[in-house]
Amino acid sequence: MEKYVIRNITRPAESEIAEFRKLDVSTVYEAQGKMGLMHYDLKPILRGASICGPAVTAICHAGDNLMIHAAIEICKPGDVLVITTVGQGVAGMIGELIVTALIRRGVQAVVIDSGIRDVAQIRELGFPVWTKAVLSQGTTKNKGGWVNAPTVCAGVSVTPGDLIMADDDGVVVVKREYMPVALESSKQRLQREAETKEKIARGEISLDFYNLRPVLEKERVAYYESEEEFQKAHVSSK
Repeated sequence: MEKYVIRNITRPAESEIAEFRKLDVSTVYEAQGKMGLMHYDLKPILRGASICGPAVTAICHAGDNLMIHAAIEICKPGDVLVITTVGQGVAGMIGELIVTALIRRGVQAVVIDSGIRDVAQIRELGFPVWTKAVLSQGTTKNKGGWVNAPTVCAGVSVTPGDLIMADDDGVVVVKREYMPVALESSKQRLQREAETKEKIARGEISLDFYNLRPVLEKERVAYYESEEEFQKAHVSSK
């Protein structure tokens, strides 16, 4: 299979990205039909970080970060570098020096389905990373791979230029061609949530405004007024 680097990709318009920055991962994930959410193994090293930008992909061989170095040259300000590997591995694929170089290129964040190291230094730099492992184990730099090829990261398909959103709740991918629909659906969901908050503020109960009582009945969930009533009912049934 040919190994390659694609220098230029189609990115979403900044105006589109700006609209998604007003949203959160959970809202977008729910709005696009519970799709695009990466595996929970990916955890943020910075709490409270929230990012949103186009994906640049780097596909490396496990334990070798050559293609991350190749990707640094390709990245543009605002990009999110998505790193995956051929073969399973959790070696420290990036550390302080690579992160410093990415910051210099204006990269927003890294999402990596592998490991990182120099976590204390990266936190001090304030650079957001979502990773599945932290490990000091180093890497080689001699195996070719791909930059800006379609990949699968933490169980989700990523095409270069897709929108990557990440916060404390996880990482979600919005396919570039689906962004207008996902945005409209997200806005509608936020409107419904605002209406729900108003209902809660008025003292309404979710069992009622979600019409869940019939579901409880269907599932034969019994109600008892007290522990004594519960005990009596179960003693008499023996």
